[in-house]
Amino acid sequence: MEQQEKQALAREALSARKRAYAPYSQYRVGAALLGTNGTIYLGCNIENSSYGATNCAERTAFFKAVSEGCLTFKGIAIAGGPKEEEDKLSDYAYPCGICRQVMAEFCKEDFEILVVKAADEFETYSLGQMLPSSFTGDKLG
Repeated sequence: MEQQEKQALAREALSARKRAYAPYSQYRVGAALLGTNGTIYLGCNIENSSYGATNCAERTAFFKAVSEGCLTFKGIAIAGGPKEEEDKLSDYAYPCGICRQVMAEFCKEDFEILVVKAADEFETYSLGQMLPSSFTGDKLG
């Protein structure tokens, strides 16, 4: 992705955090997923009192995109932190293992993952770096 695309995704992820439903952890996460069709799909974490029913921001964005017919992606930006932090986060929020596995279902190893502190402050990783030796559907047959 170009630097301008990355910064736009970072801004969108920060914005998506504001929609998070996190009454238990008070830890808001936003994700902005860029489809190869040019559409940005937003997601936020949605908690549940039965913690296992909670859904991460990254999976929310992927599931929204897939439900709208998009199956190919360029990159994702993830911004997470305590509720009181707004446009500048104190730390990076990395995707959990389940979210990395969902990414591996739809994306190749060069898929870009941005972890965001601010619109102009983020780290970029490939899916291959975040989930080496991943288990994918081609290993089933």
